[in-house]
Amino acid sequence: MKIIDIIEKKKKGFPLCEEEIKFFIDGVMSQTIEDYQISALLMAIYFQGMNIDETTFLTKYMVESGEILDFTDISNDVLDKHSTGGVGDKITLIFLPLMAAAGIYNAKLSGRGLGHTGGTIDKLESIPGFQTNLSIEEFKGKVKKVKAAIAAQTRALAPADGKLYALRDVTSTVDVIPLIASSVVSKKIASGANHIVLDVKYGSGAFIKTPEEAQKLSEIMVEVGKRLNRNICAVISSMEQPLGRAIGNSIEIIEVIEFLKGNIEPDLKEITYALAQSAFEKTGKFNAPQKAREYLDELILSGKALEKFREIIKEQNGDVSVIEDYGKMPQASIKYEVKSDKDGFVSNIDALKIAKACKNLGAGREKKTDSIDYSAGIYLTKKFKEKVQQGETIAIIYTNKKSSIKESEELVKAAYEYSLEEPKEKSLIYKILN
Repeated sequence: MKIIDIIEKKKKGFPLCEEEIKFFIDGVMSQTIEDYQISALLMAIYFQGMNIDETTFLTKYMVESGEILDFTDISNDVLDKHSTGGVGDKITLIFLPLMAAAGIYNAKLSGRGLGHTGGTIDKLESIPGFQTNLSIEEFKGKVKKVKAAIAAQTRALAPADGKLYALRDVTSTVDVIPLIASSVVSKKIASGANHIVLDVKYGSGAFIKTPEEAQKLSEIMVEVGKRLNRNICAVISSMEQPLGRAIGNSIEIIEVIEFLKGNIEPDLKEITYALAQSAFEKTGKFNAPQKAREYLDELILSGKALEKFREIIKEQNGDVSVIEDYGKMPQASIKYEVKSDKDGFVSNIDALKIAKACKNLGAGREKKTDSIDYSAGIYLTKKFKEKVQQGETIAIIYTNKKSSIKESEELVKAAYEYSLEEPKEKSLIYKILN
């Protein structure tokens, strides 16, 4: 078997068989296939696509390229939730303590953000002392002890995906649905959970722009997951507007704590509860949506979910006093209020513009080696449907970069759209695929 023949076959639009895909991944890992040949095959896939069998085989052998975690000695019901990412998306940090408080084991491996704000790991590392660089043994031990742990993604899991992604990134082949699907699902399977809940986002603040594209990706990921013996579902949700009011790192942690204290933003609740209900169905805890919602309410009102978040922070060496004293979180030296130029109701807040403003303030990074300002961010004092008067504060900018304020202020103002009449409420959930 030769890689040149596999490239030629895919270039002409023919599906690759399991043996050919295994040969390809083996060659990637052994470095017997050159980078330019890997890139050529990725480009052929970009133009010709892959069917569901090919995508499943690719996922399978990416999983088998590295270590696969096993939690069966802890529980046969271990959950992992994955989001395709968005602006102000702190759902994972609300979801995990809720699930753990409900008695469901959660094993979450996550990444650092490349883009407008940090990823889940960056947000957590804004808590003083919080440790995310855990060994596999440490990670499993914390899952067993407090029913939830969040650690930085290890290169030992699905390493073939890391090698392919590095080349996809520099050959403009990132946005290929079969490659995205195999990348996400391979890492989730290698992470060891047998129940997987996917939050697939679309809109201006997501890398997928339309609900139709999000559904196509979700259908493939769910089907591949099922073929590889995982109990998997996908919740397709809107990312046209930022989630919650806080966009950044430390200020998102504060919003998570406030949610768990019962000060709940409706959009965060809608998506968190939809994901939680799906998780309850998958693990057999609840099948009735209303009972699930009432139970989630009780976990928050009783303080059980907040207490579980406290346990997670403590177990990973974070300073638990931040829960009572937000002054312990990183603080920006500049706090700047953005004023409205108009009267009216907020009809839309463009998530991408807010994200760009946030990155400009120092909350994100261009490449993995860039430093990140945990204290930088934007707090939206006015959200969708809320009434605004000219001169009223619509957002607060937090930064240590005085030179970035003017540009970010312009982006924030441009993100806000107004209407004379109060807009109608829109559901953020497009579809749920089981």
